[in-house]
Amino acid sequence: MAADGSIERSYRIWQRIQTAIKVVYPPRCIGCGEMTESDFGLCGPCWRDTPFIGGLVCASCGVPLPGEDDGDRVECDDCMRQPPPWSEGRGTLLYAGKARALVLALKHGDRTELARPAARWMAQAGRSLFRSDMLIAPVPLHWSRLLKRRYNQSALLAQHLGKTVGLPVCPDLLLRSRRTPALEGKTAAERTETLRDAITVHPRRADRLPGRPVLLVDDVMTSGATLAACARACRAAGADDISVLVLARVAKDA
Repeated sequence: MAADGSIERSYRIWQRIQTAIKVVYPPRCIGCGEMTESDFGLCGPCWRDTPFIGGLVCASCGVPLPGEDDGDRVECDDCMRQPPPWSEGRGTLLYAGKARALVLALKHGDRTELARPAARWMAQAGRSLFRSDMLIAPVPLHWSRLLKRRYNQSALLAQHLGKTVGLPVCPDLLLRSRRTPALEGKTAAERTETLRDAITVHPRRADRLPGRPVLLVDDVMTSGATLAACARACRAAGADDISVLVLARVAKDA
């Protein structure tokens, strides 16, 4: 009984501390800063302005498609014409409006706290991808960019995603062996050529790949060239099934 009473008193003290924290630091919307009901959430207006991907999507790259989801596998024209080097892909948000602002804040604005709620959204969007023995790995940054930025936003997403879904994460599974120029404005073919042989498997992590499914995580997918380079590196090292999950997907007609 004494132990039970001690636990109850500790719980009441914890509740008072949490209440005091909420009074001093009330929960605020991660999109606009207005007060909201819960930590790391969006207020009503920001939620409505954030374009979550739903309905029918390409099974390979996650881009939204016209029509209704009837459970059958459907692919976009691009993926049918040139299948990506992975089996399944999903996106969480359309890279537009409020979603684009959130991604840029995470990527360039030191808003690392955004990775936690973003990973929860990704866990929901990618729920059909997860396998019990799957290894999660982020798209790597070159060391010079990592030094300048101080963190890899894709690695933050991967770490929080792994905690959310209960899967192991290998943050340095992949290495970007040379610094590549920015891909913005390049065609899909130019992106692929730029990334040729630029991403490799870390030699000390290669033993984790043979026969194992891998989930590659990135913040944004445009043409998919970076994820394709990562998938080929994993495949060459013996990985089994490869899937991709991104926070935001650039619409192909954007």
